[in-house]
Amino acid sequence: MIADAIRPLPVAVALQQLARMPKAGALPMKKVIDSCVANAHIKNGKGVEVLTFHQIIVGEGPAMKRWHAVSKGTAHAYKKRMTHITVILTDDEQNTGEKGVKRGNKTST
Repeated sequence: MIADAIRPLPVAVALQQLARMPKAGALPMKKVIDSCVANAHIKNGKGVEVLTFHQIIVGEGPAMKRWHAVSKGTAHAYKKRMTHITVILTDDEQNTGEKGVKRGNKTST
């Protein structure tokens, strides 16, 4: 829900919306986007005002298996689930296609 709410917005507006959003997942999403903006500024010299979202993917991460003790010495199993958040930013010049978008994946030569 959070990713769908900020996907069409510019990055600067999305960060403001996430700061005011009353959802628990808004803070981790804001931290990921802040990190992406800082990386874009350091690596490419791009400011937050020219960046837009190319892709936001919220996928399933690992799950830690835990148990909870209940009566008669038995246990109920449950999973503590985690999430992987992938944010790909682009500037207006690169927004026309896939070419030139840095994805952060390693390529072999």
